[in-house]
Amino acid sequence: MDNIRGMQEDFFELIKQALLVKISHRGLKFGMCSIMNVKSGKCSEDCAFCAQSARHTTNAPVFGLKSKEEILRHAQRAKELGATHFSLVASGRGPTQSELAEVIEAIKYLKDRVDIKICASLGIIDEDGLRALKEAGLSRYHHNIETSREYFPTICSTHTFEERINTIKSIKNVGLECCSGCILGIGETKKDRISIAETLKEIGVDSVPINILVPIEGTRLGGKPSSITPLEVIETIALFRHTLKTPAIRLAGGREEGLGDFQALAFMAGADALMIGGYLTTPGRDPELDLRLKRDAIEFWKRFRDNAEK
Repeated sequence: MDNIRGMQEDFFELIKQALLVKISHRGLKFGMCSIMNVKSGKCSEDCAFCAQSARHTTNAPVFGLKSKEEILRHAQRAKELGATHFSLVASGRGPTQSELAEVIEAIKYLKDRVDIKICASLGIIDEDGLRALKEAGLSRYHHNIETSREYFPTICSTHTFEERINTIKSIKNVGLECCSGCILGIGETKKDRISIAETLKEIGVDSVPINILVPIEGTRLGGKPSSITPLEVIETIALFRHTLKTPAIRLAGGREEGLGDFQALAFMAGADALMIGGYLTTPGRDPELDLRLKRDAIEFWKRFRDNAEK
């Protein structure tokens, strides 16, 4: 990490070296995934940024688990857009037994009808539940660490950082792929961002979604602007790529607002995946723009690789 800290003094060298790491370890891979909010609102937890917490007063929708037929329609649309992974995301600390049974049934239903890898994000869950999801056909489980171990108590008091880490360990113990990342711009420092990357490397995740705060009125962070600039996001992506050489680094919620016209630069700094088709309580941009971004990024990587090999 000392070498990385040194490169921070030269922003453009940091980016160049991060892209060399991406090309060396992941080639021209560009991943695309899509999520569906299958259960929304009334979450018991108090995460400072979340519109779905029952402790916050927001305009976030509130509904129970969607039907498997409706979930299938969204999965088919995700496949049409070019996504290789489709995730069922439910609000709450973790699933009840009846909710878990419904999700398992939905996964089996999808597996028989659409050729796409199924993921889930259901909160804190034990190994028995994860094993049942895997047996139903789940490929990957998502569970963000959100921020650094040191900063976590500032943004959540209803569960601990260790509970999140233990869930991730359970994901890996049962042989599922693990998707875990963070949300930037919630008041964390650069030191926290480095700590996040080091933790994700230590636990060995397969995909790293990077979200950027969109302050939502009614949440604890609703009255505060994001504490990170677009160029700081780019720098963070490069730092993550230097630390996390093999996982996908995925731009996710808040990328439109948090990066603005700098989205393409993220793919020159080591990012190589996108969440498309919208998020949980906020819309995304036109998928056609993301497909064009994918094509352009791959072409840029090819030229960069060819030039680097000369």
